[in-house]
Parts: sequence; structure tokens; C-alpha cells
Amino acid sequence: MMKVPVLEIFGPTFQGEGAVIGRKTMFVRTAGCDYSCSWCDSAFTWDGSQKENIRMMSPEDIFGSLDELAEGNYNHVTISGGNPALLKNMEAFVEKAKGKGIELAMETQGTVFQEWMKQVDDVTVSPKPPSSNMNTDFDRLDRVLAGLDGGDGSYNLKVVVFDDGDFEYAATVHLKYPSIPFYLQVGNPYLGNNVENHTQKLLERYGELVEKTMEDPRMNDARVLPQLHTLLWSNKQGV
Repeated sequence: MMKVPVLEIFGPTFQGEGAVIGRKTMFVRTAGCDYSCSWCDSAFTWDGSQKENIRMMSPEDIFGSLDELAEGNYNHVTISGGNPALLKNMEAFVEKAKGKGIELAMETQGTVFQEWMKQVDDVTVSPKPPSSNMNTDFDRLDRVLAGLDGGDGSYNLKVVVFDDGDFEYAATVHLKYPSIPFYLQVGNPYLGNNVENHTQKLLERYGELVEKTMEDPRMNDARVLPQLHTLLWSNKQGV
């Protein structure tokens, strides 16, 4: 039986990022990542700090947990991480979800392609900018995007922006792949619990990114997004 490492399952909530922002959804967060971004807001998926919470789960186990939380009250599931694209065994869950008529979304940094990703309705590919201290392998990113080209769903590119260097990186990515829907997302540098005036701080950063984007003709086709869930719930886990 195909099992995958799951760190948390929660919802109903809504998608706070990417092309399906605002969509009511359930979350299945897998453990493990091939990156260690400096500002990662879910480092607990790969740094070992919550390893005791990892459960090896079959598709039946996962849907059992989802239905326990919200049976009859969801038709969309977001596969999150970490980097769920590392998990070849996720295919069985994806196929079961499609058989149930459940729509799927996922996010990955674009380093690994799995065949099951072709069945995901909305894939956000989010290569990481310089502030993450990670380096983009564009050959690998090309292979991921080429794989998604043959899929049943849609996909988009999203770059998180913390500073001017990230913005220039985002412009490079957008110009390299001009036909792929492109999103800019303001970065959240205020990690941890009980951040004072968190919403206001994030809105100010969002406004700055909007202004910068409006002034740059390279970004005529870009869409600028906040992180909606952090505006509502700050850095709270499991929402």
C-alpha cells in the first residue's frame, strides 16, 4: 500500500496564495523538502522540529482524516509541504481524489517533476529568489514546466519578493517564460508568534510591491498578491 509522510491535515480553510487565492480548501501538508529557504514559513516540514508528528498515511487514511474534519463540506484539497513533488507515492492519493471528484492544487519550487502532477488541477511553481539563499537550476525548472505542459490542469509561476534583488529575479523569470501566468507575492519576514501589528506591516510591504510593479513595464502581465492567511491569522499553524 502506497503511504506518504504527512505532517498535518487541516481545514476547511481557504487558499491564501497563488492562482486559486481565496478558494475554500482542505490542506494536506507533507513532510520533507529539498530546499532550506532562509525565510521559510513552514520550516517545521524539513528541520526536524516536528518529526514526531509525521504519520505515514495511505490515501484511505488521508481521506479518513479529511472526512473526519469536514465530510460533505469540501470539494478541493491543497497538497502542500515542504515540497510534495518529492513524493512519487502521492500518485495513489491523487488518483483517489480525482475518482471522488475532488479538485486539487499544489505548490512546488520546480526542482522535481512527478507524473501525478499532470492530474493536479492547479499547480503553482514557485522558484525561490536570492533572499532565500537557494539557487535556481533553470534546466530542472524547464523540465518541470515541460512535464506540466502535457497535463490535464493549469499551472502558473509565482515568485515571492522580499527586496529589490528578488524583484529583479522575478522579472528575469517572467521574461524567460512570458506565456505562463505570473504572480508576484509579497514576502513575510516577520516569522514567529505574537508579531506586533503584523497585518499592518504586511499591508505596507504589499503596497510597496504594488507601487514597484505598477512602475515597471516588464511586469505588465504580472498579478501582485498578498498572503491572505497571514493578514487574517498571522503565523498561526494549521489554518
